[in-house]
Amino acid sequence: MKKLKLISWNVNGIRAIAKKGFHDWLKSANPDILCLQETKAWREQLDNSLTEIDGYTSYFSEAKRKGYSGTAIYTKEKPINIKYGIDIEEFDSEGRFVIAEYPEFTLFNIYFPNGKAREERLKYKMNFYEAFQKYAVDLTKKGKNVIVCGDVNTAHKEIDLARPKPNSKVSGFLPMEREWIDGFLDAGFIDSLRMFNKNPEVYTWWDMISRARDRNVGWRIDYFFISKSLKDNITNAYTLPEVMGSDHCPIGIELEF
Repeated sequence: MKKLKLISWNVNGIRAIAKKGFHDWLKSANPDILCLQETKAWREQLDNSLTEIDGYTSYFSEAKRKGYSGTAIYTKEKPINIKYGIDIEEFDSEGRFVIAEYPEFTLFNIYFPNGKAREERLKYKMNFYEAFQKYAVDLTKKGKNVIVCGDVNTAHKEIDLARPKPNSKVSGFLPMEREWIDGFLDAGFIDSLRMFNKNPEVYTWWDMISRARDRNVGWRIDYFFISKSLKDNITNAYTLPEVMGSDHCPIGIELEF
């Protein structure tokens, strides 16, 4: 039987996290696949300690704009195929996708847009959601197993953030954003964490300025979604709030094939 551990983490700058014990943590955590979001770097800006990690092949998706967005995958098993987008330039140009195809599944590592800045970015975020969903659902209709991980930038239900009422008109907890997650799950996906942990106060992001992490005043905006076809393969899903270095914490799943 093949066992796999996948970890996803918005690192809020890969060069910053490298100075905060990232390599030691990776060695200790030892995931088969590590997905990073908000790397904020082009590959050419990184030294070999980040691009050539022993035991892993790395793939980086870069935004056209330096120091912005960006995603990366470190994987022990080389994928059959790698893509850096969904063939829509408007969404692919910000370095938000690494899509890795394996024999057992297709993995989407995504840094979903944040809609807080202004109305245009909220519209961009919602259009991004819809375009991505169509792409992912089309794969499941072709019989593919799909895993989606990353910073989704939306808390789904009131249980998923410490202060739902004051944030009900803030992007990240708007009705339309939450309804998109409802629709995505209805289209054949599972929020993996809630298969194993239905408790409140399980968060993945905390505001750094107000030191919200010290009080666990957070949001759960990072997810592993799996297609329903993988329901019998997943054996665990969890958050790693004790891991510091970013305003997000890592999340993980374990699978058997």
